[in-house]
Amino acid sequence: MIYGIKVIIKYLLGTDKAERNFAVYPDDTFLVSYPRSGNTWTRFLIANLVHPEKNVSFKNIEKLIPDTSSQSNQALKRTPRPRIIKTHQYFDHRYPKTIYIVRDPRDIALSYYDFQRKYMQINNDYPLERYVDDFVSGRLISADWGTWAENVASWISTRGLRKAFLLLRYEDMLKATADELARIAVFLGVEPLPARLQRAIELSSVERMRELEQLEAHQWVATRKRRKDIPFVGRAKSGGWRTALPERCVQQIEAAWGDLMTQLGYPLVTADEPKRMR
Repeated sequence: MIYGIKVIIKYLLGTDKAERNFAVYPDDTFLVSYPRSGNTWTRFLIANLVHPEKNVSFKNIEKLIPDTSSQSNQALKRTPRPRIIKTHQYFDHRYPKTIYIVRDPRDIALSYYDFQRKYMQINNDYPLERYVDDFVSGRLISADWGTWAENVASWISTRGLRKAFLLLRYEDMLKATADELARIAVFLGVEPLPARLQRAIELSSVERMRELEQLEAHQWVATRKRRKDIPFVGRAKSGGWRTALPERCVQQIEAAWGDLMTQLGYPLVTADEPKRMR
């Protein structure tokens, strides 16, 4: 009874977080990924693509492409339709159209490690080997979204072959940004004009996003009360795990999720045979 009253009060005050509990409309499109897979960069690319009249920044990104983990139900309802909504949720059958971004989990482990130190969710001296064990075993604070493999497989295995599902690889987006953004444009019903694509890419470059973070970190909900010595915008590179991730950690990730990694085009370097994902 008391819990229900608290939920209602938070909803009325707009202090709740939508997460999975919000109204989904038939013309919604969802931008989904496991955390640290390039979702924020893709969010900027899409916002600059579909809103060329806007000066897209961290100050207005939550209005243009709201995040279910930081926005209230009322904020989502106020978002003009058709909405593009960002989330890290595992499979939800209600989502009519979905863009799903996947990234090499070996790189995600390093990026997420820095992210959780920035958010002060783990201590600065938290051992990386212990963190990777938590990452693979599903003991992170984001456990409600599942492990990397659970989150990824929940979408690919259910929607992978449908026309209303677009799978993107972060690595492909880095190598051929214009080509991948053109795929997104077609999926969204936007004509992929070269000039329009190039403008969105330039306005979403890592250099510009880092400048915006420096200017607006105190205003954006995702960085407002977080450490400023660790950037939110990462290095925008792939393969960093090859030199930064201990071999034992690489082996642990590959042993746990090797089959799915191979399916997605991420070659294994330590595991002889891919094993079933956890």
